[in-house]
Order: sequence, then C-alpha cells, then structure tokens
Amino acid sequence: MTPDLPAPTNAELEILGILWQHGPQTVKQVHETIRPSRDVGYTTILKMMQLMTEKGLVERDESERSHVYRAVVPEKKVKKRLLSDLLDRAFDGSTASMVQQLLSAKRATPKELDEIRAILDEHRKQRGDR
Repeated sequence: MTPDLPAPTNAELEILGILWQHGPQTVKQVHETIRPSRDVGYTTILKMMQLMTEKGLVERDESERSHVYRAVVPEKKVKKRLLSDLLDRAFDGSTASMVQQLLSAKRATPKELDEIRAILDEHRKQRGDR
C-alpha cells in the first residue's frame, strides 16, 4: 500500500476482510456474507466495490459475466498502516501507552497473554536486546 493510497473506510475494511479471508469474490458473494450481520442492499455493496476499484483497493476481473473482485492491498500492510495512524493520533506515538490502554479495555485470556509475551520475546531477540 503506497502512502498516496487512501486508508479504507470501515465499510471498505469490512469488504477487504471478506476478500482477504475468502479470496476473489463477486458482489453477490460479498453481499451474502455481509447481509446476515448488517442490513445493506446489493446495490450499496456494488457501488462501494466500484468506488474501491477507483481508489485502487481492489481489482475487478471482467472476463466473466459476473465480475470478480480481489483485494489489491495486502492485509498486513493495511493493518500496519491503520495501527500506525492510530498510534500517532491517539497515543502520541507511545506503543506502551497503546498496549496498556488495549489491555485495560479488553481483558486478555491467559493464552493471549502467553502469545503476547512470546511476541515480545521474539521482538527483543530480533533487536538484539537482552
């Protein structure tokens, strides 16, 4: 994701999430995935995906009757950018402050805490810290 590529809106992020999880999809498939959790019309999803194509977030394969859309932007890159923006805007760039707020906002399970510790240990090892 290049810096000039716009950050996806919440609705666009929902569609990207479906494409990242399930791979290329038609508008109908995306609509059927979203519809049980949110009352949104087919034409709304179609328009959003057309706009996402114009923004460069997805590509449309027009070789079949039903156009198939695929995510162009990698999931990891989008999430990293969104998190970096949040870190800068809401936590003045303080990772510790963000993690502290996150852990106080939602209780982590013991398994999640173990995973977090392992991630921190790996990060420290990669940096050469003791």
